[in-house]
Amino acid sequence: MALWKEPTKQSPPSGIAPDPVAPARFEAQSTPEPKPEAAPVVAVAPLRAQTRAAEKSESLIAPDITIEGKIEGAGHVRVAGRFKGDINVHGDLTIDPRANVTGSVRAEKVVVAGELVGNIDAASHVDLAQSGALTGDIKAGTLTVAAGSRMRGHAEFGWGDEKPATHKSANGSVS
Repeated sequence: MALWKEPTKQSPPSGIAPDPVAPARFEAQSTPEPKPEAAPVVAVAPLRAQTRAAEKSESLIAPDITIEGKIEGAGHVRVAGRFKGDINVHGDLTIDPRANVTGSVRAEKVVVAGELVGNIDAASHVDLAQSGALTGDIKAGTLTVAAGSRMRGHAEFGWGDEKPATHKSANGSVS
């Protein structure tokens, strides 16, 4: 963008009259046009990398801590101490050896290496480790049970949300 300077009235040299027909002369201002500054470079990690970073975050209940309440949210939770209450997370739950959880659990993946008194519902995978003890029911996509682990309750696994297949008999009826 150029800025123009208004013409200044100069007195004509003596004896010469100004030309009334000549157009007015404008002089361009000698300041250079400002250049747009480059936007600062901001390092933004791709969405997948941010998601992986969020997946790696983990909340910990330390071994010498006892908490009573409710846990809800996204991310992983590791219990190494004692927790009494319901746990509902969009992530993984790990119950360390010598840890104790009393309450119902909803998580994507549940690893029980300590003691859980309560039900596990709608997990995609449950891993009952060798040192794990579960008193309650399990409803999961897959279940891994290590030798030496203990469980008292009912287990449903391998059943997805899909409807059972219908069979047609020879006469065309659906059962």
